[in-house]
Amino acid sequence: MMLTSLPMLQWLLICGVGFGASLLTFFSGFGLGTLLLPAFALFFPAEAALMMTAVVHLLNNGFKITLLYRFVDRSVLLRFGLPAIVAAVGGSALLVNLSGAEPIFEYTLAEREFAVRPVGLVIGLLMVAFALRELADLKGGRGFDPKWLPVGGLVSGFFGGLSGHQGALRSAFLMKAGLGKEAFLATGVAVAILVDLGRLSLYLPAAGELARDAPLGLLAAATLSAFAGAALGRRLLHKVTLVSVYRVVGVFLIAAGLLIAAGVI
Repeated sequence: MMLTSLPMLQWLLICGVGFGASLLTFFSGFGLGTLLLPAFALFFPAEAALMMTAVVHLLNNGFKITLLYRFVDRSVLLRFGLPAIVAAVGGSALLVNLSGAEPIFEYTLAEREFAVRPVGLVIGLLMVAFALRELADLKGGRGFDPKWLPVGGLVSGFFGGLSGHQGALRSAFLMKAGLGKEAFLATGVAVAILVDLGRLSLYLPAAGELARDAPLGLLAAATLSAFAGAALGRRLLHKVTLVSVYRVVGVFLIAAGLLIAAGVI
């Protein structure tokens, strides 16, 4: 269900989410794509919302790496990031096939019609699964042994290409790689950029139609809002704990994922 007749609401909601999500993801290692996608999905079709989110996500990660590049662990980046970008292409190819599928079923609720589509169902359920994984880790769940970094790159890259929500799995692997806080954040951003480039390469055939109709002003405003959130996050890096951030984002992802899976947004 898209709210196409409320342009001011589009700007306020998307720019506000872009700023807040960018601030959160600076510390958590994930969140911008998973929080911004539902905001775009309120106003645009799922496929267009996914591509616009990918553009903002890539540009924001490019800005963040300028703030953190000196902390990137090159060894971890190669072992984890290279498999991730290969798998991202496969995930994106599957997304392209799913995006043209007919609705699984349609239903009416409160006199409004909704459709559950394969791409929305996959994206929504992945958001819920990744959020539950993060919340489980807060209760003492274990991450992964560093020797599994290449496998972790394949898994998180594939789901990143499919839904754009690889950050939770990426963080789970990288937290066990023996990285300091700055290196963890910087290396995660570098990996995210590789995944973004991989999945955007698969979206390009559909990008021509999007470019003709895309609200470029809104995309620019969302990107600048995300930049502002990242800049603030860099200033607060040594003052913020992560547990509360993971909890807030995890609960939001579960709610938003269920709504997307159900075809509500």
